[in-house]
Amino acid sequence: MKPIVSFDVDMTLLDHKDWAIPASALETIEKLRENYTIVLATGRDMDSVFSTGIRDLVKPDAIIHLNGTKVTVGDNVIYEHTFDKALLRKILSYAENTPYSVGTTVGDRDYYIHPEVVKRHDINLWGECGRRFEDPGSLVELDVRTMAYIGDEAGAKAMEEEFPEIHVHMFADKRGADVVERKASKAMGLVRLCEYFRIPLTETVAFGDSMNDYDIIKIAGKGIAMGNAMDELKKAADYVTDPIDQEGIKNACLYFGMIRQEA
Repeated sequence: MKPIVSFDVDMTLLDHKDWAIPASALETIEKLRENYTIVLATGRDMDSVFSTGIRDLVKPDAIIHLNGTKVTVGDNVIYEHTFDKALLRKILSYAENTPYSVGTTVGDRDYYIHPEVVKRHDINLWGECGRRFEDPGSLVELDVRTMAYIGDEAGAKAMEEEFPEIHVHMFADKRGADVVERKASKAMGLVRLCEYFRIPLTETVAFGDSMNDYDIIKIAGKGIAMGNAMDELKKAADYVTDPIDQEGIKNACLYFGMIRQEA
Protein backbone atom coordinates (compact mmCIF):
# COMPACT_ATOMS: atom_id res chain seq x y z
CA MET A 1 0.00 0.00 0.00
CA LYS A 2 1.14 3.57 -0.65
CA PRO A 3 2.66 5.57 2.26
CA ILE A 4 0.48 8.27 3.84
CA VAL A 5 1.22 11.99 3.73
CA SER A 6 -1.13 14.06 5.88
CA PHE A 7 -1.69 17.79 5.90
CA ASP A 8 -3.25 20.07 8.46
CA VAL A 9 -5.48 22.65 6.74
CA ASP A 10 -5.33 26.08 8.37
CA MET A 11 -1.94 27.80 8.00
CA THR A 12 -0.39 24.57 6.71
CA LEU A 13 -2.28 24.31 3.42
CA LEU A 14 -4.69 27.25 3.69
CA ASP A 15 -2.98 30.62 4.05
CA HIS A 16 -5.13 32.96 6.16
CA LYS A 17 -3.59 36.02 4.54
CA ASP A 18 -5.62 35.45 1.37
CA TRP A 19 -7.71 32.38 2.38
CA ALA A 20 -6.20 30.37 -0.47
CA ILE A 21 -3.99 27.31 -0.85
CA PRO A 22 -0.70 28.33 -2.51
CA ALA A 23 -0.39 27.08 -6.09
CA SER A 24 2.89 25.34 -5.27
CA ALA A 25 1.18 23.31 -2.51
CA LEU A 26 -1.62 22.17 -4.83
CA GLU A 27 0.91 21.27 -7.54
CA THR A 28 2.95 19.30 -4.98
CA ILE A 29 -0.10 17.35 -3.84
CA GLU A 30 -0.86 16.39 -7.45
CA LYS A 31 2.70 15.10 -7.85
CA LEU A 32 2.48 13.16 -4.57
CA ARG A 33 -0.83 11.54 -5.48
CA GLU A 34 0.70 8.84 -7.68
CA ASN A 35 2.92 7.43 -4.92
CA TYR A 36 1.21 8.53 -1.67
CA THR A 37 -2.16 8.31 0.01
CA ILE A 38 -3.21 11.95 0.52
CA VAL A 39 -4.82 12.71 3.89
CA LEU A 40 -6.20 15.89 5.46
CA ALA A 41 -5.84 15.97 9.27
CA THR A 42 -7.68 18.98 10.65
CA GLY A 43 -9.76 20.48 13.42
CA ARG A 44 -12.43 21.21 10.81
CA ASP A 45 -15.31 19.01 9.74
CA MET A 46 -14.38 18.86 6.07
CA ASP A 47 -17.93 17.73 5.24
CA SER A 48 -19.37 21.02 6.51
CA VAL A 49 -20.51 23.69 4.08
CA PHE A 50 -17.64 25.89 5.27
CA SER A 51 -14.97 23.39 4.22
CA THR A 52 -16.23 21.30 1.31
CA GLY A 53 -14.68 23.72 -1.20
CA ILE A 54 -11.23 23.03 0.25
CA ARG A 55 -11.94 19.29 0.42
CA ASP A 56 -13.01 19.17 -3.21
CA LEU A 57 -9.98 21.19 -4.30
CA VAL A 58 -7.46 18.92 -2.54
CA LYS A 59 -9.35 15.66 -3.30
CA PRO A 60 -7.89 13.68 -0.36
CA ASP A 61 -8.06 9.90 -0.23
CA ALA A 62 -8.95 10.05 3.47
CA ILE A 63 -9.71 12.69 6.10
CA ILE A 64 -9.08 12.94 9.84
CA HIS A 65 -11.83 15.44 10.75
CA LEU A 66 -12.42 17.35 13.96
CA ASN A 67 -9.11 16.41 15.58
CA GLY A 68 -9.62 12.70 15.07
CA THR A 69 -13.21 12.41 16.26
CA LYS A 70 -14.33 11.46 12.73
CA VAL A 71 -12.24 9.55 10.20
CA THR A 72 -13.41 8.96 6.64
CA VAL A 73 -12.04 7.12 3.63
CA GLY A 74 -13.88 8.38 0.59
CA ASP A 75 -17.57 8.33 1.53
CA ASN A 76 -17.08 5.72 4.28
CA VAL A 77 -16.93 6.72 7.95
CA ILE A 78 -14.46 4.32 9.58
CA TYR A 79 -14.48 5.92 13.04
CA GLU A 80 -16.65 8.34 15.04
CA HIS A 81 -16.46 9.61 18.59
CA THR A 82 -18.76 12.04 20.38
CA PHE A 83 -18.04 14.05 23.52
CA ASP A 84 -19.05 12.44 26.80
CA LYS A 85 -22.20 14.36 27.73
CA ALA A 86 -21.52 14.49 31.47
CA LEU A 87 -18.03 15.89 30.81
CA LEU A 88 -19.46 18.35 28.28
CA ARG A 89 -21.93 19.66 30.83
CA LYS A 90 -19.14 20.17 33.41
CA ILE A 91 -16.94 22.06 30.94
CA LEU A 92 -19.76 24.39 29.93
CA SER A 93 -20.59 25.04 33.57
CA TYR A 94 -16.92 25.78 34.31
CA ALA A 95 -16.68 28.20 31.36
CA GLU A 96 -19.62 30.23 32.65
CA ASN A 97 -17.46 31.37 35.58
CA THR A 98 -14.54 32.46 33.38
CA PRO A 99 -14.11 35.41 30.97
CA TYR A 100 -13.52 32.94 28.15
CA SER A 101 -15.81 31.30 25.61
CA VAL A 102 -16.29 27.59 25.00
CA GLY A 103 -18.66 25.98 22.52
CA THR A 104 -19.01 24.76 18.98
CA THR A 105 -20.88 25.05 15.71
CA VAL A 106 -23.44 22.42 14.77
CA GLY A 107 -24.78 22.78 11.25
CA ASP A 108 -25.31 26.51 10.71
CA ARG A 109 -25.89 27.34 14.40
CA ASP A 110 -23.37 28.36 17.05
CA TYR A 111 -23.59 27.29 20.69
CA TYR A 112 -21.13 29.21 22.88
CA ILE A 113 -20.79 30.24 26.50
CA HIS A 114 -20.16 34.03 26.40
CA PRO A 115 -21.04 34.53 22.71
CA GLU A 116 -19.92 38.17 22.96
CA VAL A 117 -16.32 36.88 23.23
CA VAL A 118 -16.73 34.94 19.97
CA LYS A 119 -18.31 37.95 18.27
CA ARG A 120 -15.41 40.19 19.31
CA HIS A 121 -12.91 37.56 18.14
CA ASP A 122 -14.58 37.25 14.72
CA ILE A 123 -14.75 41.01 14.20
CA ASN A 124 -11.05 41.36 15.09
CA LEU A 125 -10.16 38.55 12.68
CA TRP A 126 -12.55 39.07 9.76
CA GLY A 127 -14.19 42.42 10.36
CA GLU A 128 -17.64 40.90 10.90
CA CYS A 129 -19.54 38.18 12.73
CA GLY A 130 -22.36 36.45 10.92
CA ARG A 131 -22.96 33.66 13.41
CA ARG A 132 -26.40 32.63 14.64
CA PHE A 133 -26.03 31.97 18.34
CA GLU A 134 -28.25 29.52 20.19
CA ASP A 135 -28.52 28.44 23.84
CA PRO A 136 -25.21 26.66 24.62
CA GLY A 137 -27.02 24.49 27.15
CA SER A 138 -28.63 22.74 24.18
CA LEU A 139 -25.26 21.21 23.29
CA VAL A 140 -25.76 18.38 25.78
CA GLU A 141 -28.71 17.24 23.68
CA LEU A 142 -26.63 17.17 20.47
CA ASP A 143 -23.80 14.99 19.20
CA VAL A 144 -20.66 17.05 19.79
CA ARG A 145 -17.29 15.77 18.63
CA THR A 146 -14.97 18.68 19.41
CA MET A 147 -15.28 22.19 20.81
CA ALA A 148 -13.48 25.50 20.49
CA TYR A 149 -12.06 27.69 23.25
CA ILE A 150 -11.69 31.44 22.65
CA GLY A 151 -9.27 33.06 25.06
CA ASP A 152 -5.64 33.26 26.08
CA GLU A 153 -3.08 30.56 26.83
CA ALA A 154 -3.36 30.91 30.60
CA GLY A 155 -7.09 30.17 30.49
CA ALA A 156 -6.51 27.16 28.24
CA LYS A 157 -3.93 25.70 30.63
CA ALA A 158 -6.23 26.27 33.59
CA MET A 159 -9.07 24.42 31.86
CA GLU A 160 -6.81 21.51 30.92
CA GLU A 161 -5.67 21.25 34.55
CA GLU A 162 -9.30 21.32 35.72
CA PHE A 163 -10.26 18.55 33.27
CA PRO A 164 -7.45 15.99 32.77
CA GLU A 165 -9.72 14.10 30.34
CA ILE A 166 -9.24 16.77 27.66
CA HIS A 167 -6.60 18.41 25.51
CA VAL A 168 -6.87 22.17 24.98
CA HIS A 169 -4.59 22.69 21.97
CA MET A 170 -3.78 26.36 21.30
CA PHE A 171 -4.09 27.70 17.76
CA ALA A 172 -0.94 29.17 16.20
CA ASP A 173 -2.25 32.73 16.72
CA LYS A 174 -2.76 31.93 20.44
CA ARG A 175 -6.23 33.49 20.44
CA GLY A 176 -8.05 30.22 20.95
CA ALA A 177 -7.81 26.45 21.04
CA ASP A 178 -9.37 23.14 20.11
CA VAL A 179 -10.98 21.23 22.98
CA VAL A 180 -10.88 17.46 22.46
CA GLU A 181 -11.16 14.40 24.64
CA ARG A 182 -7.74 12.75 25.00
CA LYS A 183 -9.05 9.44 23.66
CA ALA A 184 -9.49 11.08 20.23
CA SER A 185 -6.75 12.97 18.40
CA LYS A 186 -5.21 13.49 14.99
CA ALA A 187 -2.53 10.98 16.01
CA MET A 188 -5.10 8.30 16.81
CA GLY A 189 -6.80 9.11 13.50
CA LEU A 190 -3.51 8.41 11.72
CA VAL A 191 -3.15 5.14 13.62
CA ARG A 192 -6.65 4.12 12.51
CA LEU A 193 -5.85 4.94 8.88
CA CYS A 194 -2.64 2.91 9.08
CA GLU A 195 -4.68 -0.03 10.33
CA TYR A 196 -7.25 0.51 7.57
CA PHE A 197 -4.66 0.73 4.78
CA ARG A 198 -2.39 -1.88 6.43
CA ILE A 199 0.76 0.20 6.47
CA PRO A 200 3.16 0.86 9.38
CA LEU A 201 3.33 4.24 11.08
CA THR A 202 6.92 4.50 9.89
CA GLU A 203 5.50 4.92 6.37
CA THR A 204 3.73 8.18 7.22
CA VAL A 205 4.57 11.87 6.88
CA ALA A 206 2.61 14.60 8.70
CA PHE A 207 2.67 18.38 8.15
CA GLY A 208 1.31 20.86 10.72
CA ASP A 209 1.63 24.26 12.38
CA SER A 210 -0.41 24.29 15.63
CA MET A 211 -0.49 22.42 18.91
CA ASN A 212 -3.39 20.22 17.77
CA ASP A 213 -0.75 18.81 15.38
CA TYR A 214 1.69 17.99 18.18
CA ASP A 215 0.67 14.36 18.69
CA ILE A 216 0.50 13.52 14.98
CA ILE A 217 3.87 15.21 14.34
CA LYS A 218 5.41 13.11 17.13
CA ILE A 219 3.87 9.80 16.06
CA ALA A 220 4.33 10.01 12.28
CA GLY A 221 7.34 8.47 10.59
CA LYS A 222 8.36 12.00 9.61
CA GLY A 223 6.84 14.98 11.41
CA ILE A 224 7.27 18.24 9.51
CA ALA A 225 6.52 21.64 11.07
CA MET A 226 5.83 24.65 8.88
CA GLY A 227 8.20 27.61 9.17
CA ASN A 228 5.26 29.59 10.58
CA ALA A 229 4.51 26.91 13.20
CA MET A 230 4.48 27.43 16.94
CA ASP A 231 7.89 27.03 18.57
CA GLU A 232 6.72 24.06 20.66
CA LEU A 233 5.73 22.21 17.51
CA LYS A 234 9.02 23.00 15.77
CA LYS A 235 10.89 21.44 18.70
CA ALA A 236 8.79 18.27 18.40
CA ALA A 237 9.20 17.93 14.63
CA ASP A 238 11.78 15.90 12.73
CA TYR A 239 12.15 18.74 10.24
CA VAL A 240 11.13 22.39 10.00
CA THR A 241 10.33 23.59 6.49
CA ASP A 242 9.75 27.10 5.15
CA PRO A 243 6.59 29.09 5.99
CA ILE A 244 3.33 28.51 4.16
CA ASP A 245 3.83 31.53 1.90
CA GLN A 246 7.39 30.52 0.99
CA GLU A 247 6.58 27.14 -0.61
CA GLY A 248 7.04 25.22 2.64
CA ILE A 249 5.09 22.15 1.47
CA LYS A 250 6.93 21.91 -1.84
CA ASN A 251 10.38 22.49 -0.35
CA ALA A 252 9.98 19.81 2.32
CA CYS A 253 8.79 17.26 -0.25
CA LEU A 254 11.80 18.09 -2.44
CA TYR A 255 14.15 17.83 0.55
CA PHE A 256 12.92 14.32 1.40
CA GLY A 257 12.83 13.19 -2.24
CA MET A 258 9.05 12.74 -2.19
CA ILE A 259 8.80 14.68 -5.46
CA ARG A 260 11.35 15.58 -8.12
CA GLN A 261 12.51 19.02 -9.05
CA GLU A 262 11.41 19.83 -12.58
CA ALA A 263 14.16 20.84 -14.98
